[in-house]
Amino acid sequence: MEYVLSTENLSKKYGQYKALDNLSMHVPKGAIYGLVGKNGAGKTTLIRVICGLQKPTDGSYAIYGISGADRAVCQARRRMGAVVETPSVYLDMTAEDNLKQQYTIIGRPSFDGIRELLRLVGLENTGKKKAKNFSLGMRQRLGIAIALAGNPDFLLLDEPVNGLDPQGIVEMRELILKLNRERQITVLISSHILDELARLATHYGFIDNGHLVKELSAQELERACRKCIRTEVSDTRPLAHVLDKLQLEYAILSDTQAEIYGEVGVTELTLLLAEENCSVRSMTECDENLESYYIRLVGGGRNEQTFSC
Repeated sequence: MEYVLSTENLSKKYGQYKALDNLSMHVPKGAIYGLVGKNGAGKTTLIRVICGLQKPTDGSYAIYGISGADRAVCQARRRMGAVVETPSVYLDMTAEDNLKQQYTIIGRPSFDGIRELLRLVGLENTGKKKAKNFSLGMRQRLGIAIALAGNPDFLLLDEPVNGLDPQGIVEMRELILKLNRERQITVLISSHILDELARLATHYGFIDNGHLVKELSAQELERACRKCIRTEVSDTRPLAHVLDKLQLEYAILSDTQAEIYGEVGVTELTLLLAEENCSVRSMTECDENLESYYIRLVGGGRNEQTFSC
């Protein structure tokens, strides 16, 4: 399999803190690769290292097979586009002028293609409206247009739907799918909004505390996900206590919701919870989703409630 990005035991330290810890991953050509992890798991640090904005402390990475330590990697990066953390746009410029500025910076000989690029990201009718008056979703799409100015075939997006309203999320999803399917652009998306990521990704990498815990395709994830009982109770603390006594595997999703795996004796569970002054509101059989799979993978339990979805 051909990989546009691979890392081998990649590490990045800030003093004694390890933001990346022996991380090894592989992004196949043509994939939409979802990098899944909590805030602070190391997703943005990884993207910054790959983009050359920071140097790794240890380990290695390769872009299109070219080592990050090789001078030729600068040429390989010309085939990449990235939106890291927040879109880099000139707020007092129009969308078209922002793209003209980017074309000039990267040395493109003419402004041909700018109008097509604006149509691609849905900003063709913004006219003289300045970016400071754009919605957050429009700025995100302008950031992607700027990242596409060099005609990359590998796009790195750091939390592209963070803060967007539902309509903005749908528009971003459709744009990413269009870039991947029609332009054959490989996309690496870092995100902690798993419901949306599950609609896009063909491959996943699960990162926790700077370390890649598991890497698999969407098909492999589907096979790995199990049946479970989605349970809503008045308080998941006594529920966790009872499930531990019953030696059942589970994942706590919130203060009132959990997913239970394996055979569940509904009557026995209800009676035991009643003894703990905990009432059952609902129990529904369902398939394990991306969020609960992640929680199970990195350890589950109550400490994982800091994970956003």
